[in-house]
Amino acid sequence: MGKEYQSPKQVIQSYLEERAKSDPLFVTSYTKPNKNIDECYNYIIGEAKKRGGSVVCMSDDEVFGLAVHYYDEDDIKVSKQPATKAVVSNRPEKKKELIPSIEKPKPEQIANNKRKGKKKEIPSGQFLLFEDL
Repeated sequence: MGKEYQSPKQVIQSYLEERAKSDPLFVTSYTKPNKNIDECYNYIIGEAKKRGGSVVCMSDDEVFGLAVHYYDEDDIKVSKQPATKAVVSNRPEKKKELIPSIEKPKPEQIANNKRKGKKKEIPSGQFLLFEDL
């Protein structure tokens, strides 16, 4: 069926591990002892907040680019981020819940809602713009 749900940290870490396998230059950055996935994630969240405040949309490439940048640079200072909610694009779809059916109005109810009143008589040769209102 669908893929198993992974947290944003897991998705980023999986990407970084795959990149380290295929890029020998990145392996040295990825294995630095002073770097870890928690700080990397906090760095990405902090950079996202700088871009747009409380709600930000970023592509996978932007997120993964920030993750690689975090591991490449030694002088990045990361502050602890307050609790945030991140959404990952490869989440499996939730089952659709049945929406209760909405009752259609009965013809008697519709007739009662129409505007009451008598139409004005129009002398021949004249037209009203708002005749049906």
